[in-house]
Amino acid sequence: MQALDPEKLKEDFQFSTPIQLRFSDIDGYLHVNNGVYFNYFEHARAVYLYKVCKWDIMKVGTVVGRIEIDYLRPIHLTDQVEALVRCSKIGNTSFHLEQILLGKSETGESLIFAKCTCIMVSVDMRSMKPVPVPEEYREKLAAS
Repeated sequence: MQALDPEKLKEDFQFSTPIQLRFSDIDGYLHVNNGVYFNYFEHARAVYLYKVCKWDIMKVGTVVGRIEIDYLRPIHLTDQVEALVRCSKIGNTSFHLEQILLGKSETGESLIFAKCTCIMVSVDMRSMKPVPVPEEYREKLAAS
C-alpha cells in the first residue's frame, strides 16, 4: 500500500467538513470505537450531498449499497478530524464516493485515520427501488 500524504489529499478533494468528536465516541481502549467511524463517514456523505449537490432527498433518495473502510490509525479524543469526500464514478443508478478521515494530533502531527469507499444508490422514495441518478445531481457529482 502506498503512503498517503495528508496535504496532497486535501488538494485532491474539493470538499471537506469538520468532524466533532464526542466523549461518548471513545471506547475502553481510549480511542474512537471502530463502529463510530461509520457515523463520521455517514455525516460527511450527507453534508456533501446537501452542500455540493443540493440533493433533495424528498424527491430522490440515496441508500448505501456497499461500504468498505480501511482503518489506518486510531482517533483519540484530542485529535482534530475532518472528512474529505469526492465522487469517483457515476453509473446508471449508483455512484461511488471516496472518503478520507484525516486531521491533526494533539501535537500538531498531520494524520490519516481512515479511508472509505461507499457505493450509493439512487432510489424512489415511495417504492425504495433504484432509479437513474438525476442529471442535475450527476453533473454536480462529476464536477466534484
